[in-house]
Amino acid sequence: MGFCKSPATSVDLPVDGWPSKRICLEGIERELETELRMEPQRSWGGASGEGGRDSSIVRAPSPPPYTTFATRAIHPPTFSAFKPRDYKQHTQLAMNHVAWSCDGKRLAGVGMDSKARVWMPDKGMDTKSATLFSGGHSDEVDYVSWNPTHPDLFCTSSQKDRRVVFWDTRQMRHVQQVSLKVSPVQTGYSPDGRVLLYTSAGHQTSFLVYDKEDDEVKESWRPSTKEAVIGSAAIFNHAGDGLVLAHHTEYTLRVVDYPSLALRESIAAHVGGCAAVALDPRGRYLASGGSDSIVNIFDLSDWICARTITACEHSINSVSFSHDGEYIAIASAGSYIDICATETAVSLHRVPALAPSPTVAWHPSRHIIAYCGQIPRREGGPLPAPVVSLFGLME
Repeated sequence: MGFCKSPATSVDLPVDGWPSKRICLEGIERELETELRMEPQRSWGGASGEGGRDSSIVRAPSPPPYTTFATRAIHPPTFSAFKPRDYKQHTQLAMNHVAWSCDGKRLAGVGMDSKARVWMPDKGMDTKSATLFSGGHSDEVDYVSWNPTHPDLFCTSSQKDRRVVFWDTRQMRHVQQVSLKVSPVQTGYSPDGRVLLYTSAGHQTSFLVYDKEDDEVKESWRPSTKEAVIGSAAIFNHAGDGLVLAHHTEYTLRVVDYPSLALRESIAAHVGGCAAVALDPRGRYLASGGSDSIVNIFDLSDWICARTITACEHSINSVSFSHDGEYIAIASAGSYIDICATETAVSLHRVPALAPSPTVAWHPSRHIIAYCGQIPRREGGPLPAPVVSLFGLME
């Protein structure tokens, strides 16, 4: 079966347990458009003009009916019923990044100093509840990534000491320390956990591989012999045979094969550069966020922009899909986190934050997001303080 180039004209629906059939929706949409033209516009809670119509209001078109939660028998969480839980840390240094382990039992945070902190949120999130991992870095830590194949393994990176350090939560000392010639900014594992990509302050993406030389008995992490490729942000695809690369000053995304690094696609994405990318766990969509305050959602079957999220008013720092792929969390330069529906791009809830967050991460199996930031000092108020926050269905 060929790919549907226009998701607005047809859709696959399961019929009596058999493989999906393609249903034409052009007639349905024509009927809906006719009804919308006939229905008078109403003003809700604002000043109205002649005939009760406010000409200053620009209304977004309704999403196709087959994409709504009701049509797909999905009951979204009542996000408005939840309140963020903010955990202030006892230091004046900033918090840079948080990430969940692959089983969701641990949350790691870095940035305040040369240590990595790991919490078990079900047991507590205060400063005393954190397990400290130290000795691997000599300066501030920027990023943390968990191995997708083992819930005890993670790595941290620092731009200032130019190191990537590998850890095992079952022992306090680092497992391995890799010194680099460049300053690593972000890291990300391949799906099999045997390749680690890292982007540098010079906007280059390079790799570490987990293997052994012919005369060695034990495997270890070592720099790859592959040439670095241009990219400020990068992620592996779910198969591990491709990468998506973004650059903070380029308006296009680049899709390359791995390990050949041959260019496969070049996609127009943002006006002012792209800062964040994320893959839908279902393998349907790619989300990208840029300095233009827009999040684009691309259909992976044809790399066409399926929809655009315009809920944010600030440049995008991070995007993350929920474990079921139904929701996107967006962190920006504003003091809030936006949660939007993937299939409709509709804004579902805005989570108030104590400070702008450089990152946001969904729990791998629950509707919980983690994010962090630094509370700025106000005149006559307390000193700046880093904060780690959780929001969602905690029980």
